[in-house]
Amino acid sequence: MRRTFTTILLALCSGLITTRCAHDTPSAPGKLSASTGNPVNTGSKEPYTLAVIGDTPYGDAKRAEFPALVALINGDPKVDVVLHLGDIKAGSGSPCTDEYFSAVKSLFAGFKDPLVYTPGDNEWTDCHVASKNNGLYTPTERLVAVRDTFFPVAGQTLGGRSKRVLTQADDPANSAYVENTMWMESDVVFAALNIPGSNDDLASWGSPLPANAADYPSQAQERTSRAQANSAWLEQAFALATENDAAGVVLLFQADMWDPTAALSGYDALVQQIGTLAAAFGKPVLLLEGDSHVFRVDQPFSAGSPLFSMHPGTPVAENVTRLVVEGSAAGRTEYVRLTVDPAGKGTDLFRFERVPLK
Repeated sequence: MRRTFTTILLALCSGLITTRCAHDTPSAPGKLSASTGNPVNTGSKEPYTLAVIGDTPYGDAKRAEFPALVALINGDPKVDVVLHLGDIKAGSGSPCTDEYFSAVKSLFAGFKDPLVYTPGDNEWTDCHVASKNNGLYTPTERLVAVRDTFFPVAGQTLGGRSKRVLTQADDPANSAYVENTMWMESDVVFAALNIPGSNDDLASWGSPLPANAADYPSQAQERTSRAQANSAWLEQAFALATENDAAGVVLLFQADMWDPTAALSGYDALVQQIGTLAAAFGKPVLLLEGDSHVFRVDQPFSAGSPLFSMHPGTPVAENVTRLVVEGSAAGRTEYVRLTVDPAGKGTDLFRFERVPLK
């Protein structure tokens, strides 16, 4: 089954949707006007550098300095792609309006390189809680708004130059998940998944909900469909890596699944699946997360890690490293310069450094 799904996606890229997966022409008139890159570039062996950010802009001060962060990243000649790990606004006192989403998209347009974004909880799952003063929305309605704003062309990223990526929108069983994307570059498979904080949307939506709530999937329906989609996308990422003898896998999502201050039971199945797939893969796997706001690097699937017992049934996978980015209103404004070097197999495949905004 895994191989069949991989074959379907690669077939799509080789022939059926050539406007999305090949050549350097836009996918359609009036859409994103500049697109580049094969989403499954098996021939690339050069170093590949990514600027990784998340949990920003939080509040007026961070929003005001965001253009300076964009300029700092644009001025880094090594950066090929920018990754935003979700949470484009603070969790409280920050309305989840269409106007705010559009304003952030305009900020994202300042990046000269392709921008891969994966949604966080603050922009959809937490938009229903009256006590947080974000407005009162149906979370699944806000997820639709996020998709409409930040994923206007399936299979193309944002940024000054958009990049072609595989998208789960092309999987009939999970076609709503346009935000789940994937690509292969420099002998590494990258996969973005919609895994938000707030315990993977397990925290109750509560009441009241807006009058339009019945027009959108319920919380139970949302969690069931997204769990199915994420599980399939994880399988696909490791299948693509295995079939192409990739040197490593990078998974990017918003949730800190090992945050000791938060409820975590909603992530148990994901942790088990990631660990099982990573252990079978056997080569370096890097998890990129935001959510908890404090930079750290650790190995949560290592048997000796204090994080190992936080989820029942965690498999041992010593080849997994986790990197959490700095963020929020209080955190230092910075990006992580992550370099993938296929020549540095094993522990030298991934290198990173923190680059602060002076």
